[in-house]
Amino acid sequence: MKHPYRIREIAAQSGLSEATVDRVLHGRGGVRESTIREVRQAISDLDRQRSQVRLGGRTFMVDVIVQAPPRFSAAIRAALEAELPGLRPAVIRARFHLLDHPSATEVVSVLERVGRGRSHGVILKAPDVPEIVAAVRRGNVPLVTLVTDLPTSPRIAYAGIDNRAAGATAAYLIQQWLADRAGDVLVVRGRGAFRGEDERETGFRAELRGQDVRRRLIEVVDAEDRADAVRAGIREALAANPSVRAIYSLYAGAGGNAAVVAAFAAQRRRYDVFVAHDLDEENTALLRERKLSAVLHHDLRTDLRRACHAIMQAQGALPGPIRTNPSAVQVITPHNAPPAEF
Repeated sequence: MKHPYRIREIAAQSGLSEATVDRVLHGRGGVRESTIREVRQAISDLDRQRSQVRLGGRTFMVDVIVQAPPRFSAAIRAALEAELPGLRPAVIRARFHLLDHPSATEVVSVLERVGRGRSHGVILKAPDVPEIVAAVRRGNVPLVTLVTDLPTSPRIAYAGIDNRAAGATAAYLIQQWLADRAGDVLVVRGRGAFRGEDERETGFRAELRGQDVRRRLIEVVDAEDRADAVRAGIREALAANPSVRAIYSLYAGAGGNAAVVAAFAAQRRRYDVFVAHDLDEENTALLRERKLSAVLHHDLRTDLRRACHAIMQAQGALPGPIRTNPSAVQVITPHNAPPAEF
């Protein structure tokens, strides 16, 4: 493993001991393959963040723990690394723990490992379940929740969209498109107990209840985070509900929105409006093809900048009280979508 870093730097980045890193770098036996992968990942992270590492200034080690499909985890990594230069003169070094398995035990294990290490703060996206909240309570590291909140935990701040307002915005847009025409709404959501998704659905249902036109909500849950499972669920829902006219997808599953479009096409069914979340590459393409009517977006870079500022405030490096200010909901249509090279 060729690299320009000291063993101490790699150990800090990986969360491993210097002795373990030394064994891996020199090819000595008795080291698990998973540990070798952690060392390689640490070197890769240092390579990407090398421009932020300097001798002077204060350095903060931040652990980013994300339980999400790989494409959303990748978006969080890219957003934070793009934001790092703007955080100078402080130097933020990020360790990423990206988990795509729905196990709460895995999140708890990472939280406990981080708590035993030398971390200045944690940025966490995880389900709101008792064992994870308990692990956060046991920790002694400042923690910011990202995109989806753990309001009963001792987190220092929440960074992300106002999910209830986002769900209400989706309902408002769908009602404006459908107006007084009859028609039911297909609601597609992901697996797990993410509070953000629950809040979106609560806001959506509350806004629709306030309208004169009564619409049934038919829910499809992507329990397996697989596009083919989404298509199968949509097919069953369409077969049983011929009056579906609109779609609200409130999660960021693996190919979920493209799978919804494909399922409607396979059944030769049309929809009048489709509102989704997050302006990733797939949704941008669907938006430009007019397969999505609107995307509800929030700037991950802004969220992550606020999260880093909150951690630095908790460490006494920035003045002022720590505030939780949710990101504004941005409504993106084909007319204000980003350039094609996005």
